[in-house]
Amino acid sequence: MADQLLAGPLASLRADRGGRYFLCLLLATAVAVPLLNSLPGADSALHLSSFTMNLIGKYMTYAMLAIAVDLIWGYCGILSLGHGAFFALGGYAMGMYLMRQIGTRGVYGDPVLPDFMIFLNWTELPWFWHGFQSFPYALLMIVLVPAALALAFGFLAFRSRVSGVYFSIITQALTYALMLAFFRNDMGFGGNNGFTDFKDILGFNLQAPGTRIALFLATALGLAASYLLCRFVVSSRAGRVIEAIRDAESRARFLGYRVESYKLWVFVLSAIIAGLAGALYVPQVGIINPSEFSPTNSIEIVIWVAIGGRGTLYGAVVGAFLVNFAKTYFTGALPSFWLYALGSLFIGVTLFLPYGVVGAVSRSGFTRLRGSLS
Repeated sequence: MADQLLAGPLASLRADRGGRYFLCLLLATAVAVPLLNSLPGADSALHLSSFTMNLIGKYMTYAMLAIAVDLIWGYCGILSLGHGAFFALGGYAMGMYLMRQIGTRGVYGDPVLPDFMIFLNWTELPWFWHGFQSFPYALLMIVLVPAALALAFGFLAFRSRVSGVYFSIITQALTYALMLAFFRNDMGFGGNNGFTDFKDILGFNLQAPGTRIALFLATALGLAASYLLCRFVVSSRAGRVIEAIRDAESRARFLGYRVESYKLWVFVLSAIIAGLAGALYVPQVGIINPSEFSPTNSIEIVIWVAIGGRGTLYGAVVGAFLVNFAKTYFTGALPSFWLYALGSLFIGVTLFLPYGVVGAVSRSGFTRLRGSLS
């Protein structure tokens, strides 16, 4: 059974040389980073700090999110400016589980109510918090909540044939509305402070080196699985249909394909991947708050994909790492310069690298090969 499940994704990699390189590099990173963190002494030049390992793990969750956006934008032509909402919902679901694990170790020592509820004079746990003391239930919610929102929103939007810039605007309005809602203290999600001060996950101390390494490896596995799943989807017959919808939606509809169903299906799948990325993000970063719903975050995701090269999947990963590495550097070295640098980078790529970094490299390589053959 396992061989049959792996056969499809692995077969789709045969013609995907860039994907094979990416997965090999990801495997090397998943092996090298934990070893460099745990084996060399702290004073060794080879030692990799826990902060750096967590930073790379955070970048990998962003790469999962970028793959989710590339799946719908690069292959189906659906430009979502609200995918940060699904990422944040997955993060909040994981945060609710982590908050329930604190128990009596909180500031107020209540075995049931999280600290922020005691502070806000809540007397009982809201109904939607019940069940989050169980990790399987939390994992189910991490998948179902983003999927349910994407299903309801996508059904209404695609059935009404909302597309193009209009779809982008309403997705941005969606994430902005959720941000305003989660900022409210009476929503039961911690208000503007969100969730923090996490202690354990599955009974293991989140600050323990072994737990940090396990989270890093789980994130690497999640990134690899997301890539393989999306590569399998776009290489399948359904993938060819969604590409046809991207290139000529009216013609695909004329040929008898249920365009709305295909768009809804791929949109929900993308939301699930984004939610899983958010769930892996929270225990490594240690906080989740309504700022994750910010429309600016969703716009940044699109910039990652555009810079890396949309319609390639691994290009989205490259873009996520490049932009976030630059963001980490410039926000420390030149904090007032970062936003101008990001805007200039996006404009420069749009003007001079319309196919992104990966697209430019692959096209130049093809040009050199064609020249040598001629």
